Amino acid sequence: MKRAVILAACAAGYACHAQAQASVALYGLIDAGIFYTDNAKGHSAWQAGSGDVTGSHWGLIGREDLGGGTRAIFEIENGFSVTNGTLRQGGREFGYQSYVGLANSRFGTVTLGRQYDSVVDYLAAISFTGTHPGGNNLSAHPYDNDNLNNSFRVNNSIKYASNEYAGIKFGALYGFSNDTGFANNRLYSFGASYSAGPLLIGAGYFQANDGGSNSNTNGALTLTDRTFIADQQRTYGVGAAYAIGPARFGAIWTRTQLGGLDTINGPNSLGLAQNGQGASFSNYEVNASYLITPMLSVSGEYTYTDGALSTAKGGHHPKWHEVSVQTDYLFSKRTDVYLQASYQHIAADGSGLTADIAAQTPSSTDQQVVVALGLRHRF
Repeated sequence: MKRAVILAACAAGYACHAQAQASVALYGLIDAGIFYTDNAKGHSAWQAGSGDVTGSHWGLIGREDLGGGTRAIFEIENGFSVTNGTLRQGGREFGYQSYVGLANSRFGTVTLGRQYDSVVDYLAAISFTGTHPGGNNLSAHPYDNDNLNNSFRVNNSIKYASNEYAGIKFGALYGFSNDTGFANNRLYSFGASYSAGPLLIGAGYFQANDGGSNSNTNGALTLTDRTFIADQQRTYGVGAAYAIGPARFGAIWTRTQLGGLDTINGPNSLGLAQNGQGASFSNYEVNASYLITPMLSVSGEYTYTDGALSTAKGGHHPKWHEVSVQTDYLFSKRTDVYLQASYQHIAADGSGLTADIAAQTPSSTDQQVVVALGLRHRF
């Protein structure tokens, strides 16, 4: 009876601070700085930016013990620009993620809402992009073709995540089309990871169906989120990381296959395959980090991407080389300053593509350099 009265009072709007403090936590990260681009459509550019490396965001996470090893959980997370105060992810209030679910100490967790796919959940932590909480926005593979930098989240999704069993975790996700066509803009994925001491191995897969259709805007993928406008996208990959003292080394391979590709989405709209044929990207990444002192670290990555695509000019096989190097200094556990330089070179093979580092303004040539200096604070 006492529990019911407390819940009724909270629902009626009365102060319930003691209960909220015990079960709800506020967290976030603010990343602001300046960055230099040597070639943005033929001109150099100095810009102030939010989330040059790590997307600025805040969120609420909560839990309630229901007894018997089961608890109710939720998380809502907002992405924003600290330089102008606007919302990110297409203007969504909680564009990073928003879900509610049940977690059990024996059987795992089931959640429903806007969530990350299994490639992000089980593979991204091995990549240079994923080793930085919130992503590394200057180090995504070309056009973030494998979504390791979280270009999109999955709406209308139900997800299962196992507990850890002898170092093994696994899970799956299904994003409903919310349409009578059932497959019209749906997504499903699954993945697994294994950790043992300094070793981490991960693998993931997702498939998006009819993502090129604009007729169903309430499906698993939102038009403004989609990396590609295509009838079908398959992305899969494997990777491993190993830590040796203050050093960590990682290697990852991913492949994305696109059918019925219309264009790349976003502000640059490069028109990769205006004739609606196919495309593919194979990404080969190696990365490393080293903790020089407890406060100072250096890290870097090299990625080779082998592409195949069809345009109005015919078939092409562009190849990308990307290098990123970062040094980071911790003023405290919550505040740090970073300096990162990223370089990309493309052998376009007559496709008309130019260098284009992770959602920056494309270069007018086959090369581009971006340097970012920023301050991050976590709370």
